[in-house]
Amino acid sequence: MTEITDKKRNIASIILAAGKGTRMQSSLPKVLHTINNKTLLSYVIDLAQSVHCEKTVVIVGYQIAAICEAFRDVAVVFAEQKEQLGTAHAAAQAQAELTDFSGDIFILCGDVPLLKKETLLSLLNVHIEQNADVTVMTTIVADPASYGRVVKNDSGAILRIVEFRDATTEEKKIAEINTGIYCVRAEFLFRALASISNLNQQGEYYLTDIIAVAVQEKKRAVAFILPDYREAIGINSMEELEIAKNYLDERKHA
Repeated sequence: MTEITDKKRNIASIILAAGKGTRMQSSLPKVLHTINNKTLLSYVIDLAQSVHCEKTVVIVGYQIAAICEAFRDVAVVFAEQKEQLGTAHAAAQAQAELTDFSGDIFILCGDVPLLKKETLLSLLNVHIEQNADVTVMTTIVADPASYGRVVKNDSGAILRIVEFRDATTEEKKIAEINTGIYCVRAEFLFRALASISNLNQQGEYYLTDIIAVAVQEKKRAVAFILPDYREAIGINSMEELEIAKNYLDERKHA
């Protein structure tokens, strides 16, 4: 695979890290929990820097001071999500920092620490080759549980992502799920975020809805299927933290 860097493509990143992480049952912000003495957020920031993002905006909310202090010497900027109104609302908080940016923006999750650089570059390659406005990283799992389902038409084109709470019985049978990782053209992203409504079961602004916006506007929306779903494991509990550690250790010794 040919590596693409910011010399050929302008790349920035938004890292969503504003959540409290209630299920961790800890007063420590979720993204400051560690695997092998390295915080979850550090893994994600390092990933963004490894693919030469010219700017990385970290969206923070819960215990903002603690997170900013932990990364005071790191080349990132912070934007605050003052109210927890959903993932689309969180991503939109980066707009002021990326007003003059023209190119592609990775949207990453501060609690998804296991993605490989090669995987992110593969996502970018597909995004560029398909001339996509938005490319979402999906994966296929045996038990989709409460993840958002990826709805496609008969020809395999992505139509929308439906959150579990809003999914029909038929949609819940879909095994292809959303990982929460995206590559989006900057000019489309913030316009799409501004048009999203919160008319859903949660009353939140879902980042997943940018797919439906793209389809409605006849923009190009593409799904990149991640072969190993374990790379996209999100950490929501101490048990999942241990699972992620075991997978990372296994990968190191492979």
